[in-house]
This record gives sequence, structure tokens and C-alpha cells, in this order.
Amino acid sequence: MIRSLSAATFITFTVAMLAAGGAMAQIAPEPEQIQELLEGPAEGPVVMVNLLRFKKEADAPDEGLTGEQAYGRYGAQMVQWVTSQGARLIWSGRVDSMVIGDTDEYFHAIALMEYPSRAEFLRIIGDPRVAEYSVHRTAGLDMQWLIATTTTFELGQATANEDSDD
Repeated sequence: MIRSLSAATFITFTVAMLAAGGAMAQIAPEPEQIQELLEGPAEGPVVMVNLLRFKKEADAPDEGLTGEQAYGRYGAQMVQWVTSQGARLIWSGRVDSMVIGDTDEYFHAIALMEYPSRAEFLRIIGDPRVAEYSVHRTAGLDMQWLIATTTTFELGQATANEDSDD
């Protein structure tokens, strides 16, 4: 089922995009990407895979910090906010090396956040607090890939089920 992008959601993300430095900064979603997110499953949790690349030196208002340190200010506020709204941080950590794959893109950190649903994700990040916190995100973040994922089955489940049929 395709859900249309409401005017309120579009306006919220346009404001958030402008606060984040616009689409040219590669750290904010395009309206088409939000629409694609909404075309995913309406029910059930969505895990957002955050692939993060930081600036060497943070911009204002975090001059004197590394990009990672500035983003850390954003991250601390965001994790507290989203968890108070029913989301949860599953895992976050540093990227050490690429074991399989070949790409010119590289990332410094990865974080997995689970939201109760796609609609809740949009509600939570559409709150005015997020725009307030995002000054540190924009100051420290060079690039982000944000990938919405849905659990379909547990890895190894098919093997376990096949073994039990014997």
C-alpha cells in the first residue's frame, strides 16, 4: 500500500533539510526518499541503519572540535529524545575496515536505531527539538547514508526449520 506524503510531513522535512544545510550537504533526505520510506511496511518496527562520515574539523557552532565530537553532542541529545519516545539504540560503533566489498565511499561510524514504525520515526524526528539538536549534526557530519530496514526472518531460521523436517 502506498501512503501519500502529507503536506505537514513535507513541510517538516523541508524545514529539517534547510536546518541541516540542504540536500547538497548529503545529510538530509529528499522528499522522494521520504515518500519511498512511507511505501514500506506500515506496521511493525523499522531499523534505521546510519552510516556516518564526519568532517575533520567541525563547523559553527562547534569550532575547535572534530566533526565526530560535534556529532557526539547531537547524538547524545537525540538518543535521549528518541528513547523517551519509544525508539531504542540497538548498537553503535566505529568502522575499522572493509572486509567484503569495494567502494570509494567510506564511513567512520555506524548506528542502528529501532523505531516502533515508520510513522513513529517520522513523528519523532519531525519534532522541533530535532531541528534544535541538528546544529551539532550539521557542524560535524560530512555525509550520511540512512537505510530503512524491515526484519523479514531471522538468519539461520530456514536452516533450523529444514533440519527439523528430517
